[in-house]
Amino acid sequence: MEPISQVTVAELFADTEKPLLLSWLAGKTGGGRLLTSETVQKPTLALIGHLNFVHPNRVQVLGCAEMDYLRKLTPSALADAIAHLYSTELAAVIIANGEPVPEPLSRAADRTQTPLFASPMQSPELMAYLSHYLTQALALTAGEHGVMLEVIGLGVMLQGDAAVGKSELALELITRGHRLVADDMVELRRVAPDTLEATCPPLLQDFLEVRGLGLLNIRYLFGETAVKLKKNLKLIVELVRPADTVDPMSRLHMEASHKALLGVNVPLVRIPVAAGRNLAVLVEVAVRNTILKSRGIDPVAQFAHRQEVAMRGGN
Repeated sequence: MEPISQVTVAELFADTEKPLLLSWLAGKTGGGRLLTSETVQKPTLALIGHLNFVHPNRVQVLGCAEMDYLRKLTPSALADAIAHLYSTELAAVIIANGEPVPEPLSRAADRTQTPLFASPMQSPELMAYLSHYLTQALALTAGEHGVMLEVIGLGVMLQGDAAVGKSELALELITRGHRLVADDMVELRRVAPDTLEATCPPLLQDFLEVRGLGLLNIRYLFGETAVKLKKNLKLIVELVRPADTVDPMSRLHMEASHKALLGVNVPLVRIPVAAGRNLAVLVEVAVRNTILKSRGIDPVAQFAHRQEVAMRGGN
């Protein structure tokens, strides 16, 4: 089962109060309401007060047009419109553009325990910020053991059994000009349907543990350019110990390997670890090959095509 991320309305307010200049006007007992969708709703003028634009667990933004509409209603019509607005379990309502808030709207917020915020910001700008915030806050997350690096501009995670040499390889790559994102524990966040963002837990940032050397501060040793706070994961390199018997798999492995993380298939390359192998160079070449494949250039397919042409010519 995939992990589920959620955020309370109180957490949303605390995180966005300063950038959005939010004021909490009413419904203060509803701070524990959970947001489970990144969608921020803004109704069109024609739909205000109707149930078909209201969705559970959403932040509802009311701008100038909606507030003008409400102010033109008779008291009974206004009461009906507000009743419709709060008739499903909204997470919160935000009044944008510094619009004055009708008293019935505040009373209904208190009665239904629905947080009511106000902001002087324009509604399009406010909704864009909220959408970005909630996309990040509600993204699926997971932790993976490994070392995350930026190699030739590509996000690469080194994985493998304990003591296989991941940290030593990461250190060599860093000395070759590549950058460390995280060691030991990599926090992954699905920020888009096909994109995983990798970060480091705050406690471990800048540190790399290497057997025999202990804990190293990469930022202090190699400078600011040797570390990076986050990077999208595009390739997994798994270091494997060679078995006693060689796997009879063809050297021209026609099917690309992948590893599914948070519902995203990430390309996977397995590199056998053996004495005398320059693993740093192999990782760099694996990255370059992955970049080529992303541009539609597949050397295996090219060789297979060349072989097929040669066989046809021989006949």
